[in-house]
Amino acid sequence: MRRLTQHIALLSGLVIIHQAARAQQGTPGPVTTAFRADADRLSRNLLAAADDMPPAKYQFKPTPAQMSVAEVVLHLAGDSEFGCAALGAAKAPAEPKLTPADSVPKLVARLARSFAFCRTVLAKLNDSELGDKIPGYEGQTTRAAMIFELHEDWADHYSQLANYLRLNGILPPTARGAH
Repeated sequence: MRRLTQHIALLSGLVIIHQAARAQQGTPGPVTTAFRADADRLSRNLLAAADDMPPAKYQFKPTPAQMSVAEVVLHLAGDSEFGCAALGAAKAPAEPKLTPADSVPKLVARLARSFAFCRTVLAKLNDSELGDKIPGYEGQTTRAAMIFELHEDWADHYSQLANYLRLNGILPPTARGAH
């Protein structure tokens, strides 16, 4: 029995050493792999929601205190670029300054470019770096915290756009099974 316990302990140690070596080599782990898949899904849904809103409704906002559709799209693009640049220790691409009054194709293209930038950066992300300190929206944070913040931001604004679509009689992408 003692010999079996020693073998189990040895095997457990080898598994831990193998996992640590994988993490040090920059191999994607379960957290960053899951986040990349989620980011792809959310970006597709956000772009579809932005695309589904008729251009004539881009200034729509349910109350004066809320952002318009155009403002949400620009906010998402900026937040995504900042968050993804921080995650990847990369420089966000230079973009022309747009306003909510710009054309819908320009606004949607801007959002699409921000998600393309994120895809490029997130492809290099791995679990071994999740504890690293990076710039955050409100000061220093960790890569792990930024992953949660970005996910929360994207999910929040998808919900917002989905509600804006419904208030205008349009079924949101996820309600149509397009997720």
